[in-house]
Amino acid sequence: MKRTGRIIKINGNMVTAEFESFVIQNEVAFIIHGEERLKAEVIRVRAHQAEMQVFESTAGLRQGEEVVFSDELLSVELGPGLLGQIFDGLENPLPQLAVQCGFFLKRGVYLNALAQEVLWDFTPQIKAGAMVRPGERLGFVREKTFTHYIMVPFGFPSNLKVDSIVGPGRYDLRQVVAHLKDENGKTYECFLKQTWPVKIPIRAYAEKLKPQEPLVTKMREIDSLFPVARGGTYCIPGPFGAGKTVLQQLTSRHAQVDIVIIAACGERAGEVVETLKTFPEIIDPQSNRPLIDRTIIICNTSSMPVAARESSVYTAVTMAEYYRQMGLNVLLLADSTSRWAQAMREMSGRLEEIPGEEAFPAYLESRIASFYERAGIVKLYDGSLGSVTIGGAVSPAGGNFEEPVTQATLKVVGAFHGLSRERSDARRYPAIDPLTSWSKYVSFIDAVQAARGHQILRKSHEVAQMMKVIGEEGTALADYVDYLKGEFFDFVYLQQNAFDKVDEATPQERQKYVFNFIYQILETQFSFNDKEDALHFFQALRQLFRGLNSSPWQSQDFKKTETEITAAIDRKRANQEKAHA
Repeated sequence: MKRTGRIIKINGNMVTAEFESFVIQNEVAFIIHGEERLKAEVIRVRAHQAEMQVFESTAGLRQGEEVVFSDELLSVELGPGLLGQIFDGLENPLPQLAVQCGFFLKRGVYLNALAQEVLWDFTPQIKAGAMVRPGERLGFVREKTFTHYIMVPFGFPSNLKVDSIVGPGRYDLRQVVAHLKDENGKTYECFLKQTWPVKIPIRAYAEKLKPQEPLVTKMREIDSLFPVARGGTYCIPGPFGAGKTVLQQLTSRHAQVDIVIIAACGERAGEVVETLKTFPEIIDPQSNRPLIDRTIIICNTSSMPVAARESSVYTAVTMAEYYRQMGLNVLLLADSTSRWAQAMREMSGRLEEIPGEEAFPAYLESRIASFYERAGIVKLYDGSLGSVTIGGAVSPAGGNFEEPVTQATLKVVGAFHGLSRERSDARRYPAIDPLTSWSKYVSFIDAVQAARGHQILRKSHEVAQMMKVIGEEGTALADYVDYLKGEFFDFVYLQQNAFDKVDEATPQERQKYVFNFIYQILETQFSFNDKEDALHFFQALRQLFRGLNSSPWQSQDFKKTETEITAAIDRKRANQEKAHA
């Protein structure tokens, strides 16, 4: 039975329709405008009125136009062919849309997310008569460099019997590969693809575990001082131009994960275009293939309708959960959740809801929490593990971390990597402020050494602030040496050169070795004749370490520079002993 309604009110991207039968909360509706069918989602139902957020421009819509309710929730297609693709928030493949529509995308045009006619080599893993449940594997196909498992659709009932399954061969997404039956004899068809509502988490696994193992990002400051756990959550708040996008791109390239999903949620078109251009050209250091081969990009720029920003976040996390069900480790980078929150604020205002702090909706915290809660490491039915790690960039106005989105995010994430304008202006990359950032996770660096590193940085900062008041001349030599040690640690370890092929990413083994080497230097009690003597000594060490950071791990250059550093320290110690004698 076709359920329809009529538009009675239009307020920006919110359209109110009157209906006679019934409407389901969060179901998809289509507004019929001439030859166009504009997609919308029901966000509130009151009596016989449905208020909908429209994912397209509402220019030209009029009262009385027909609305058709689809009886389906906002869902995405999941199956082979997702990797390497660029979608909008509704999972429309943007390259194919560009081919069909040209440079300016037309509203009301929706394409299949996956190529229906492509043939995939399917290999079954079970036989007829086997008992299966949602999420268990029927077989697999090869997608890029990965084994893409074809699973029992997550929305099917439990305890299904395999009535029939096809043999090895080439099949497209429209062909049935298995028939399943329940206890009542009802038959269910399985394809290489399935659909799933984006706002409902996928829970087809045996157990959800607590994240414990560190996720190596190869960013020294993150891994050593503010680690991220595999299956954990973290946020990167910071002012505009502080390096969030560059940090996320390097993390996506070097982090030890299988799949990377980037949700460009409301970011400026220039930044998004840069990502779209660079990722197909970057060679993945793990596979030596283009990085895009293990990446999915969900693209919604700031110039697109605000309602689509919300869908882009949910579409991305649903895809991440899908690949987690295959036992893969997925990293989801959302840039930025502030734009998503602003979209919620705009729709909340049009719904005339009681506003919370800074006019954000009162349910802002619960929405952000429900998004980050979809991260985690899970134990699948076959005993294998899969994980989704979520990193969200936050763009607070003026770099104010006290604003509602940042504060709501800090309540639910496990690590906070706060970028500072001061470090960014000083060209200290990454611009993560080591004095305000924190992590609840455990690093592979010795906890005592990491705590000592924090202590040295804090002491150095305190002396630097004091020197701004009383000047270098009024500072005691011991305090000045503490200041130089903190600056030395910051320069040679926390900072990385993103344009240096060696220094842009540091493996775990090298981080542990170099951190211990620097720790021994920091703990050495040097005696200096005066401040100039101390300054020259640490400046010489900084220059030597610059060469060390640019030398490949355990290469001849690395060992030679390490020897030079050790010799310089030994000479200083010898001179001290000679002076004391």
